[in-house]
Amino acid sequence: MPDQERDRLRELLDAVLDENNRTLEDMAGGAWSSPYHFSRRLTRGTGEPPVTMRRRVLLERAAWELGAGRSVTEAAWAAGYESVDGFARAFTRAFGHPPSTAAERGTSHWLPAPNGIHFHPPTSLWVDTHEAAATRPAAADVTELMLHHDVEDVGDLLALAQGVSEEEYRRVHVPGSAPLSWDGPDESLAQVLRHLVATKEIWLAAIEGHDVPDTEDDDPVALADRHREIVPRWLAVVRDIDRRAAWGDRIIDALCDPPESFVVSSVIAHVLTFSAHRRQLARLMLRLAGVVPDAGDPIEWLQRRTGGLR
Repeated sequence: MPDQERDRLRELLDAVLDENNRTLEDMAGGAWSSPYHFSRRLTRGTGEPPVTMRRRVLLERAAWELGAGRSVTEAAWAAGYESVDGFARAFTRAFGHPPSTAAERGTSHWLPAPNGIHFHPPTSLWVDTHEAAATRPAAADVTELMLHHDVEDVGDLLALAQGVSEEEYRRVHVPGSAPLSWDGPDESLAQVLRHLVATKEIWLAAIEGHDVPDTEDDDPVALADRHREIVPRWLAVVRDIDRRAAWGDRIIDALCDPPESFVVSSVIAHVLTFSAHRRQLARLMLRLAGVVPDAGDPIEWLQRRTGGLR
């Protein structure tokens, strides 16, 4: 599929999922199209009518929100339903169980889809298309999986850390740990989690040309808020690099003193490499603090979030 056609399809998808677009007419207007042409183009490109896709993805989002502790009423309103009963009926038809049991079941929030387009927390889409495998190297799919596993895993670890006492959060658990000497020590859970968030903030600033961000606050709640803010930006940046086949491009990082030049692909590999190390280090420290995390295995993560779906 030509890039121009891909970009137009993405615009249509954005219009489908815009919070302000509740009807087909709203969606078409947001994409500067007539309802007829909007519906025809999106259905042809994705195999799913826009209203059906919006309803499904919002139900997927609701399932994720319920699993994260949101109430059924809140999830119903956020999904655009006028009554909790109507939401409960739609949710039960889709997932096979009522929304009131979603949190305890820990069920995948993905539903079967003809196009591989699913809700990805906190605010974006995961596009898992068969077409992608035919038009890009298989390695791109591995990179996509690693990126999404990374951001979700960091979010899960930040949530677990909020249940740790302040003493354990700042306790030196691994003396001398400093995987990147210029980045400071990773001896405590507070230091490790701050680096997991700050690394992406700093590289985003370098890539986007922004000033050096303030990354010193290591409060776990504040870190979780910052992480939720940067995730969609981080994924969008990497998607744009992939779309432009710009992995071999270089960036001049003016935040370094003196400024340095980096190959874009090496930056992403750098972030993922040290994030993986620090995520496992955080797991060790959580266990030492009396909290039992999962293994951080991408295989188990994908099985949980897809329920075995492609």
